[in-house]
Amino acid sequence: MKTRVHRFATAAPDDVSPLRRALGEGEVNADKVIAVLGKTEGNGCVNDFTRALSTLALTRLFSEVLGLSDEAVAERIALVMSGGTEGGLSPHILVFEVMDEPALSTSPGLAAGVAFTPAFLPEQIGRWAQIDATAQAVREAMARAGIERNEDVHFVQIKCPLLTSARCDEAARRGAAVATTDTYESMAYSRGASALGVALALGELEPAQLRDAAVCHEFGLYSGRASTSAGIELMRNEILVLGNAPGWDSEFRIGHDVMADALDADAVARALARVPGDGAGELVALLAKAEPSRNGLIRGHRHIMWDDSDINATRHARALVGGVLAGRTGHTALFVSGGAEHQGPDGGGPLAVITRALIS
Repeated sequence: MKTRVHRFATAAPDDVSPLRRALGEGEVNADKVIAVLGKTEGNGCVNDFTRALSTLALTRLFSEVLGLSDEAVAERIALVMSGGTEGGLSPHILVFEVMDEPALSTSPGLAAGVAFTPAFLPEQIGRWAQIDATAQAVREAMARAGIERNEDVHFVQIKCPLLTSARCDEAARRGAAVATTDTYESMAYSRGASALGVALALGELEPAQLRDAAVCHEFGLYSGRASTSAGIELMRNEILVLGNAPGWDSEFRIGHDVMADALDADAVARALARVPGDGAGELVALLAKAEPSRNGLIRGHRHIMWDDSDINATRHARALVGGVLAGRTGHTALFVSGGAEHQGPDGGGPLAVITRALIS
């Protein structure tokens, strides 16, 4: 088996022209694509419709090329759009192909698998139902990727839903209570429950530790390999599991670590050191989470990210962490996602690097 990863710059949320060219020239085989991750230049908040616009444009492109309905495309390709490219972050998409080809080496290579949860009812978002369904879907994605050991998983990227006033009202009409009626806060609950589902699936936490009341309250419970992003454009979780496994071609490989805080650029070197094989090779993608520390401090100095009424804290965090990591890597097309509830320690977050072996 072989996973290939392609990175394309985008000129707008609905710009699929670079991918269209790659498909037309045979650089990418649409029939082999299992997931597309993207950073769009919206605000990353409830009303960030750049995510939906990008999802729609990609769905229509694959529908056209594959000769499938939009619904059929949605059932075979995970489209994970993360809003917000504040600071110097560059909008881009990452396209993942999986091909049934023999591995050219015995070293473990990048393994990838996708899975989807059923659609959630509004009252299930941010609660045990979402945790449990996510854990089941992560295990399913691992099985599809042929990853047998939890420790071989290096990153789990999830797109999850959020609550709108209409969704809250629909639940209330049925007599159901949602986790929160604050629609922005619901993004945190959904991200947090999804991350705890990853932790449960990978054995980072035990079932007895998890309950509704833990979500967005007990932040000592977290996954070191989960990255979750909430959006208005769906009501289920779409999951991409990435790891290294035998039997997968080692041209592409992945390594991960956890940023201890927003300034922990050394996490890049630590993640690269965990990439198997001789030498890390060319950096193809970097995926990371960003979250302001809840105590208002970064290495003993005060920050005001939680106190700015004009710019949301997650937007501050994306810009800060994006700048730190761009300075370390020399690249701005980085998948930095804000909102790291239960994703790494307070003020830090999981980070992964995908590399491609250099051709000698």
